[in-house]
Amino acid sequence: MRRPAAALALLAFAQLIISLDYNIVYVALPEIGSTLGFSAQTLQWVVSAYAVAFGGFLLLGGRAVDLFGPRQMFVLGLAVYAVSSLAGGLATAPLPLVAARAAQGLGGALLFPATLTLVSTGFAEGRRRNRAFAVWGTAGGSGMILGSLLGGVLTDAFGWTAVFFVNVPLAGAAALLALPLIPRRTARRTVRRFDVAGALTSTAATALLVFTLVQAPESGWTAPPVLAAAAVGVLLLVAFAFIEARSADPLLPLRMLRGRELGTGVLVTFLYMGTFGTLLYFLTVYFQTVHGYDALHTGLAFLVPMAAIVAGSQLGGRLATTRGTRTAMIVSLVVGGAGTLILGVSLSTDGTYLTLLPGLVILGLGQGAGYTLMFGAATAATPADQQGVASAVASTAQQIGGAVGLAVLVAIAGASTNGLTGPALRAATTEGLRTAVFVAAAGIALTALVARGFSPARRRHTPTA
Repeated sequence: MRRPAAALALLAFAQLIISLDYNIVYVALPEIGSTLGFSAQTLQWVVSAYAVAFGGFLLLGGRAVDLFGPRQMFVLGLAVYAVSSLAGGLATAPLPLVAARAAQGLGGALLFPATLTLVSTGFAEGRRRNRAFAVWGTAGGSGMILGSLLGGVLTDAFGWTAVFFVNVPLAGAAALLALPLIPRRTARRTVRRFDVAGALTSTAATALLVFTLVQAPESGWTAPPVLAAAAVGVLLLVAFAFIEARSADPLLPLRMLRGRELGTGVLVTFLYMGTFGTLLYFLTVYFQTVHGYDALHTGLAFLVPMAAIVAGSQLGGRLATTRGTRTAMIVSLVVGGAGTLILGVSLSTDGTYLTLLPGLVILGLGQGAGYTLMFGAATAATPADQQGVASAVASTAQQIGGAVGLAVLVAIAGASTNGLTGPALRAATTEGLRTAVFVAAAGIALTALVARGFSPARRRHTPTA
């Protein structure tokens, strides 16, 4: 990096855009639905279109990073974000808005592996790289919560279009700043082919499987479209594995998945997002359904956990430098799991926000540290020319893990609320949320056991005089 501090700030800012864009539309959904004429069944696709496109195109985006360079894909991803956000804000009907959200997901699928690759390869291993991941993780972890706050403020002040228009100057400015701050990677003499068959099958398979996971809770797991998407997605996934095993230059070399760090990292990322990644949703339901918070107050309620996530991200980076990534990852999961248990105990229909603070703070510390560490740990042993694909694999696990975890825990939380109203509904909702949070805590404990699969820190030998 020509100017490391400025480049790191830019990479963190890009990660912040990705995190913000994922959930900034949540609090604006009621206004979007009433203004554009969405039905109750189709409104979820304002969120789901982004998730399906993001998850479906990640491997393609990661391979493009390796072939064409992370700088080029970084700029292209931001440009796609800016244009699609402008299109979303100008939409006057449901279909154009859903298409714009899908295009935003494509931009994220290009931008995320490019950003992670630049962090992994642009800073020297050890303290500098750990610090870079701490800053990058702070932006990503806090951005998911900041999206709820910013979405509430913008929607309340300017209307739903503001949650789209705000991305246009942010992404455009970041794309322009990348040109002087991020160096162009030196071209390699080896010419590598683009695996078209692998790209098509992997993109379609992942998109269909993510579609299945986000649509099934709404339509039912036995609905014909859901079953058809699942069946075709599995068949295409098998076809992808068959193609990659026989390709001279595969999109995803299957031997990469047998590596200790990436294999463990994929499973840790999957479980992390299936547990930690769902808690924001359940807290939102608790604040709004049980205690009647509006969009603005819900966003403000997340300020404390956001501060804890920022602090946890910095502590995680320092602990990784002194004790190694494996130890730091396990400690972060143990702390986050303890905070989740405390939070579950604190949920009640008549409790105050103050009773939640101990659990929110401890949970945020562990969650922030874990988010900072898991992607770097997953890609640590990957060669530089395969960092894009490795980053995409880890992020695909992130997307699918979040979808699976949310589907399972939502079913657990809502099992006893059917047909209830008034105080009975509030009490049943609280009990269901508490059960889901306890199940998430058990999943976090399992994640800590899986994290033991990472390689222990290498001992440093001090040369004698």
